[in-house]
Amino acid sequence: MLSHVDSDGRPAMVDVSEKQVTSRKATAVSSVRLPAAVVEILRTQGFTTAKGPVFQTAIIAGTMAAKRTHELIPFCHPLGLENCRIEVACDDAGIVTITCTVSVHGRTGVEMEALTGASVAALTVYDMCKALSHDIVIAEIHLIEKTGGKSHFHAGERG
Repeated sequence: MLSHVDSDGRPAMVDVSEKQVTSRKATAVSSVRLPAAVVEILRTQGFTTAKGPVFQTAIIAGTMAAKRTHELIPFCHPLGLENCRIEVACDDAGIVTITCTVSVHGRTGVEMEALTGASVAALTVYDMCKALSHDIVIAEIHLIEKTGGKSHFHAGERG
């Protein structure tokens, strides 16, 4: 049975009231491919565009999004996040890597919050740079680690 469907086949939020409160943490990564010309412009401008500082704005937007995930994704529980850390780096090939780590002590995991934070941060990089080029590609968004609760996950491992 799917977790978000009740016994009558109707959509339903998962009841977590009987679950143990545990320390839960999740990390997600997104990547944005920037054209070489955009990377050159950004490097010469200190990664700032006419809209402002690109990476700092992405960090703020991603953090705001992680905190509001329950308003965006049906059946996500509202969580009082205890920490949300977003790191942004651009390599020499123009790949911007955004890592979002979220943690809470609660009855449900924070995978969706980490994924949402990484996703919105990537969208913000796109928005901040789209005046320079529309050949920007948000390449992938994926969970790389989850701890707490009944199961743990680390990308590339089973369990």
